[in-house]
Amino acid sequence: MGKIINWDEYFMGVSLLSGMRSKDPNTQVGACIVNKNNRIVGTGYNGFPKGCEDADFPWCNSGKFADTKYPYVVHAELNAILNSIKALDDCRIYVSLFPCNECAKAIIQSGIKEIVYMEDKYADSDSVIASKKMLDSAGVNYRKIDKIGINFINEK
Repeated sequence: MGKIINWDEYFMGVSLLSGMRSKDPNTQVGACIVNKNNRIVGTGYNGFPKGCEDADFPWCNSGKFADTKYPYVVHAELNAILNSIKALDDCRIYVSLFPCNECAKAIIQSGIKEIVYMEDKYADSDSVIASKKMLDSAGVNYRKIDKIGINFINEK
């Protein structure tokens, strides 16, 4: 029998797998929300809102604001919250990238109490600084996982 992964590895793996659904060529982010009984209650990835066709919107990340992805993309965390099937009080959210300030607001409002993340590459940005300030104030815990014992094989 192979290695048995722990809950953090399992749910972060689901988050990473969800992120692979994103068509964003620069940053594929996934999220997985889990209740206190270790049951998945929501998943999401960064993409355009339902009904907005990919061909009609840009994926670029520079230029005039309206000509970039930023005003149109729904982040993975918000998609997971919007796609959830149960109340989210006292849940955990697993996300591959630390949440921005807009996602932090949605996480706080939804009742999620813990964020488990892998990357914090924008830690020095105003968005993440604001995010951490709000999360700390609201009593939402967050912790980093450096790696998981899962390899996703991308065969072409």
